[in-house]
Amino acid sequence: MTAAAVKARRWLVALLLALLPAAPGAAQDLRISHVTIASPERVAGLPDADVLIHDGRIVAITAGAGPAAPGGAGPVTTLDGRGLFLTPGLIDSHVHLGTLPGMTGEQEAQHPQLAQRAWEQMPRSFLLYGFTTLVDLISTPQELARWKGRGLTPDTYFCGGAALIDGYPMNFVPKPARYQSLPYMLIEPQSPVPAGIERAAHTPAAVVARMRADGAICVKTFYERGFGAAHNLPVPQLATIRELVSAAHAAGLPVLLHANSTEAQAFGLEAGVDILAHGLWNWDEASVGPALSPAVKKVLDGVLTARVGWQPTLQVLYGERDLFDAAFLSDPQLARVLPAELLAWYRSPQGQWFHDVLAQELPQAGKLDGPALQAQVFKDYAVPIERAARATAYLSWYGGRLLFGTDTPSAPTYANPPGLNGWFEMQRLQAAGLTPAQIWSAATLANARALHLEREIGTVEVGKKANLLLLREDPTRTIQAYASIVKIVLGGRVLDPAELVATRTQ
Repeated sequence: MTAAAVKARRWLVALLLALLPAAPGAAQDLRISHVTIASPERVAGLPDADVLIHDGRIVAITAGAGPAAPGGAGPVTTLDGRGLFLTPGLIDSHVHLGTLPGMTGEQEAQHPQLAQRAWEQMPRSFLLYGFTTLVDLISTPQELARWKGRGLTPDTYFCGGAALIDGYPMNFVPKPARYQSLPYMLIEPQSPVPAGIERAAHTPAAVVARMRADGAICVKTFYERGFGAAHNLPVPQLATIRELVSAAHAAGLPVLLHANSTEAQAFGLEAGVDILAHGLWNWDEASVGPALSPAVKKVLDGVLTARVGWQPTLQVLYGERDLFDAAFLSDPQLARVLPAELLAWYRSPQGQWFHDVLAQELPQAGKLDGPALQAQVFKDYAVPIERAARATAYLSWYGGRLLFGTDTPSAPTYANPPGLNGWFEMQRLQAAGLTPAQIWSAATLANARALHLEREIGTVEVGKKANLLLLREDPTRTIQAYASIVKIVLGGRVLDPAELVATRTQ
């Protein structure tokens, strides 16, 4: 089909839509005029374009040939895009939305008004930094419904968490409650079965079938021997995860593996998973420095050869380290994404609970004052942080399938703040050697393709959902484009950043 025919077809679609009567309560039509489109399927930007949105979807794109035809019978809101860039909304493919960062469920119950204010703000904070789509990697339909029931939220999907019974992360939940907290747990043939649990409901095939019926778009499983006080946790057998992958692929679901060590990522490659859901900072060897060893390069080369998706999640390590940073809670950026009363609570002795838990695991904690302890913690984290950055740079240099995910929050830490944590992750990725264009692609089309969402989101194209960002700068050239977003478009609804900040007038 010629370019002229394509343009004529798009114009006809828009014109036919214009003849339809407006449905009761239908979304107001939106036109973004004279804008430069930056979309990852394009080799170059499309200047002076008009984009028409009807009923939450892009129905026409024209460039240099006059404005797009109206999409419906109602009024049309026009945004002047002169000098601005229109790009797909960002996708964070690794979040956890079941808990408030830095608070336990018991603490939420003790401070209900504070918790309610924080829950109302959290989805707005993701939107503030351009994240119009989130993927919760360990959730259920019930948890997802609670999240979406809090008002304005990004589009959110979930993965079912197929954890090995009594392994990570089930080990953090006391028995017997842990067996209800992760309904998609795996039970291997040789494992004992707790009372009241049916083994047949927890085979790989059975848990995948349940996830798919529940509406999950992916499967998340785990290979983690433990850390901190929890060591020698059970890990799944290779045959089990291969069976899980086979069942998931038959159901059209990609499989992600929690894996941050060379052992775990080598296991994931053997099992045939689609995405390794973490960077590589545990190297399982006696190496004392951050230089890539032959063993690490072998794993990374396997990732490249297999074209496995790879989420660096560099902010995970900073989310722990920065609990010991005396200046962290004074960062003015936090006031944009966290309610003032929550920030005040984090500074309280009760709000420092997870800092104290981590400090107890440090042999030097009782011997050092605050500044000395901070310096020691920063030194302890320096090597794994550098290792993760170098592994990420290696895959970036050789064309690896990098996917943008933050693991917000990676633990019960306040140092992975919603939305802002994504901005932090971008800065870490750039420092590791990724270009702005690589980061932009990883957070848009690459994520959409990896999670089978590319028909809906990830590009600025006719037919796609209108999850878009209007930016002052070209995101393929600078990540600073996301530091001052002009407008966020969520399903055709235009959002102003001033509506989203935690400091807005209630």
